[in-house]
Amino acid sequence: MLTGKQKRYLRSLAHHLNPVMQVGKGGVSDNMLEQVSLALEARELIKISVLNNCEYDKEEVAEQLADGTNAELVQLIGKTVVLYRESAEQKQIELPR
Repeated sequence: MLTGKQKRYLRSLAHHLNPVMQVGKGGVSDNMLEQVSLALEARELIKISVLNNCEYDKEEVAEQLADGTNAELVQLIGKTVVLYRESAEQKQIELPR
């Protein structure tokens, strides 16, 4: 579980990132969860945009993505989801205490 200070730090890092994936009409699938998990392992912090044609609510999509990848939901702003998961092998981000 991330503290407020850690979330604030991760939000500042994520500000300059571009979304690496999009959730569209089909919603969150098993294949998408696998791809998000791989992206989290490589980058630790990613943005995902929820398209307007997505059939599901953005909060529901964010929760599915976080739960399906064992990641922390850092931020849901507009239709952009920011996820963080510490990499097992390529740790790059040092969180404040």
